[in-house]
Amino acid sequence: MYTWLWTLLFLSMNMGLAQRSTQEAFMLQYFERRIAQLEERLIKCEQNTLRLDQKIYDVSTEVRSQLAGVEVHRTEMKSQVDSVALRVERIERDVEYLETKIPNQPHIQVQDDLLEQQIKEAQKKKVKFTLGIDCSTTLTGVKSMKIVKKAENVYGSWLKDPTKGSVKIYVFSGNKNNTLLEFKSLKSVIEGRPAQARQIHLPFPWQGSGHTVFNGFVYYHKADTPNQILKVHLLNRTVADSMLLPGAGRLPVYALTTHTFLDLAVDELGLWVIYADPELGGNLVITKLDQSSLAVEHSWDTSCRSHNAETAFMICGTLYVVYNSRHGGRSSIDCLYDIHDTIHSQESPVMFFPKRYTNHYSIHYHPKDKLLYAWDDGFQTIYKLGVKSKQD
Repeated sequence: MYTWLWTLLFLSMNMGLAQRSTQEAFMLQYFERRIAQLEERLIKCEQNTLRLDQKIYDVSTEVRSQLAGVEVHRTEMKSQVDSVALRVERIERDVEYLETKIPNQPHIQVQDDLLEQQIKEAQKKKVKFTLGIDCSTTLTGVKSMKIVKKAENVYGSWLKDPTKGSVKIYVFSGNKNNTLLEFKSLKSVIEGRPAQARQIHLPFPWQGSGHTVFNGFVYYHKADTPNQILKVHLLNRTVADSMLLPGAGRLPVYALTTHTFLDLAVDELGLWVIYADPELGGNLVITKLDQSSLAVEHSWDTSCRSHNAETAFMICGTLYVVYNSRHGGRSSIDCLYDIHDTIHSQESPVMFFPKRYTNHYSIHYHPKDKLLYAWDDGFQTIYKLGVKSKQD
């Protein structure tokens, strides 16, 4: 009995072992197949990676080659641009030279009878005015320039006191302020030591950039008034005189310098004020002032337009108007008006300024030195002039 039971138990155990061996063999085969498939996929992935690396290398090689070519083209282009710029500069110099050698013809040719009629009408309108001062200087051209320094403000003006024997320089920074700087000389301005300059605090602020200094007084347009001119003593800083200029202050005197409504100037004949009159179509008007009493002596309609004008100055009773474009460019004197009727715009050549920066915000003439002190987009600039006698 027991022998039979042990035999059955032994047989059942052998059968279980055989079944487990078969299952394990099946599982091993399955894992082997899966591992083989994974290895095959890894091999393909590695091959794809190698091909991708090769493509990346080929592309980078091509890009480096193209970049090298671009650098060569860039160098060639820069060389060509530099060459063109040099040629343009040479052409500008040649043009400036030719402008001084070739007489300039009037821009607009009119019939003789029409021109004669216009001259007769202008002579009828013109009032002869005798100043009792012999002055025959006329402008022939702007010969050269010297940039003294760069100011802190884009807007402003500077000038040398035209009083005989004075070497002082006055600087007005900004288009609305009440403090100006007095330098002992041009040298002190060049050395750039504003702390050593005398600060003059005016009793009222100015407006625009059309101020001037003459014989110990500063003349300027009082800010926030349409046409009030003040005469302030530089030593005691008190208002010595004041006036309202009839008809002035309704338009900016120059279309390209919109913050200036009254432009005061000094020449060999004394004190002037320039303004634009809307009733005359925007024509510029010049008025001779008596500086002692700050009163109007006489006014002239110059027929010079405010449109595209940036500033102007007086020489010996002649107004010279400086024009430019709104986009900036080379300034030129295209219109003039002589109160003595000895020179005319139609007979005078257009005078160009040397190459410079952007826009003149003020120009002041010094009668003795025959120089222009200009505020050129923040650069304090001096222009040397060519002059001759009106009788020549």
